[in-house]
Amino acid sequence: MAAVVVVAAAALLVLALSADDPSQVESGDGEARAEPGDGLPQPVSQELREMSTARKVAQLMLVGMEGTDAGDPVFSSLEERDYAGLVLTDQNYVSSDQVGALAAEAGSVAEDANHVAPLVVAPQEGGEFNAFADLPPDDAAADLDSPRQAAQEAEAAAEEFEEIGVTGILGPVLDVGSESGGALGERLYSDEPDAVREYGLATIEEFDEAGLFTAAKHFPGLGAASQSPEFGTANVGLSPDELAQRDLVPFEAAIDESVPGILVGHGLYEVDDFVTPASMSKTVMIDLLRGDLGFDGVAIADDLTSPAVTSGFTPGDAAVESVRSGADLVYVSVDDEQQGRVYEALLDAVRGDRITAERLDEAVTRTLMAKEKVGLLEEEGSGGPERRAGKERGA
Repeated sequence: MAAVVVVAAAALLVLALSADDPSQVESGDGEARAEPGDGLPQPVSQELREMSTARKVAQLMLVGMEGTDAGDPVFSSLEERDYAGLVLTDQNYVSSDQVGALAAEAGSVAEDANHVAPLVVAPQEGGEFNAFADLPPDDAAADLDSPRQAAQEAEAAAEEFEEIGVTGILGPVLDVGSESGGALGERLYSDEPDAVREYGLATIEEFDEAGLFTAAKHFPGLGAASQSPEFGTANVGLSPDELAQRDLVPFEAAIDESVPGILVGHGLYEVDDFVTPASMSKTVMIDLLRGDLGFDGVAIADDLTSPAVTSGFTPGDAAVESVRSGADLVYVSVDDEQQGRVYEALLDAVRGDRITAERLDEAVTRTLMAKEKVGLLEEEGSGGPERRAGKERGA
């Protein structure tokens, strides 16, 4: 019986990264169980076995910063906590060389602390919606003429990101617009689901070929939202059938093409009686995203300091609910003190078993698998990604 349990648990980890990965070799009743990491790639398995609970909790978080140089408090926090990644936005950007220095510093700090190399990602959506103003893509999604142009601009962006050591994109935006315009405007490719699918796939394929982590957004669709979540609560007045026929079309296609990440938005939907944001909804993340669509990559809760969240929750409470409901990463844009409070809330939830050890290992495993795919894990341990040109840049 013990051997059956071990084999079954390992198979579940390999095939589905399910939540049934126990964190102990032996249970309280003496029954043998699989260790975390069994059956996974060696670098992932090694990290998972060696990580303390505190380090695993930090791997649940993507954090932003407010400044433009290595003096920002986030770098001290990266030394203290093994955060999963750093998000850079337009407020952090001065030049490509300066961003390269930030990316290199993040990797260096992590390596010196014997932490896992962090993802360094940016919402580079195109044109005026770029985090890095003078880097590709040159055109906003709505201004592109064809999926081929989208692919060409994504290829150019990927080359720049490779050069400066940025390892991922929070994008593309796969929301389907509405004929009346919608809340996201020119950030959207089209108001036709099939067109959004084709533009999105062309972009994702180029990023994937370049070895970048990509997180398509904003699941399950904000194109018909009453307003953007950055301004407050965003109701999406579509039935489940309407969502399936239009908003889910691009996401389903991206999942079929093995997009590594999905960023879950803060929209309110009929399936949760317009009460629970999608980023905290088991119905959305477990039943729909995992169950119906079969996504087995990294689910990311969008920025938990957004007014759509803070109007009803503290970021710490929201983070706990997000992870309990299926999110593998939570994004907390600012500030360093707020990020610390979110970390403590998550750590308390794990210690109090509100977030189980199995759920924690499941989430961290997915993130480590994504990092391994983009070259951020090494056979002998973790450190800076050797293939990244940004590693060579000074801080």
